[in-house]
Amino acid sequence: MSQWLVLTLAMVAACGVVLTITVLKERRITEDDDPTETPDVIEYLTMMVGVVYAIVLGLAIAGVWEARSAAEDTVRTEAQALHEVSARARAYPAPVRDRIRSDVDTYVSYVVHKEWPVMAERGELTGRGTDLLTKVRADVTDYHPRNDFEGQSYQPLVDQVAVADGARSARADAADSTLPGVVWFGLIIGGAISIGVMFTLQIRRSGRELLMAGLFSALIAFLLFLVWDFDAPFSRGIAATAAPFFDLFPHP
Repeated sequence: MSQWLVLTLAMVAACGVVLTITVLKERRITEDDDPTETPDVIEYLTMMVGVVYAIVLGLAIAGVWEARSAAEDTVRTEAQALHEVSARARAYPAPVRDRIRSDVDTYVSYVVHKEWPVMAERGELTGRGTDLLTKVRADVTDYHPRNDFEGQSYQPLVDQVAVADGARSARADAADSTLPGVVWFGLIIGGAISIGVMFTLQIRRSGRELLMAGLFSALIAFLLFLVWDFDAPFSRGIAATAAPFFDLFPHP
């Protein structure tokens, strides 16, 4: 069963139960009942709608911000691991060392100049980038150390390549949108309901009421825009950048 169908059935069932109980309760009210003796629930329900939506919206903002921070950490980890590969390769003979460093530089240059725009636009990595990193891995793993000094550098180099590969995979996972469609459905519908319930409070045309209603609506729109902007860590306004690569590789 589709999750959208389950969601629709759950919402319809919840509304149906509440409305049914309300109608049955209304039929049992006697003629001598005085409604003024009980508090008006409109303001209470309005407040609860705002509180519930604020909690959900706050969790969404926290989630996308955490995903963006994780994406930045992923880029930093990948760049640092590749920098370590270039630095630790100094223990190898000049031809091997130069080949490793050249392939690392080629990979970094491709990532920041070619792959990054593709990742930002399509939310995915390229096969060419994977091939270039595979070549770096082959440079490291295919060399057989000739002495103890080179042998001590071999395993750390292999580990750093593995770290870079893992960070690249994590970057691929973070390149796409982080919030599923059902969450966006809840955020948009919740925002519409939160703004709509203001009209149950008999808003008049006084300057203060119109100002507060306008500011509240603008705040909801701004927070939803903030969630949307953070939802794709690499492709929108406040996006994670390739700065760690440029910092560690000055001329990629």
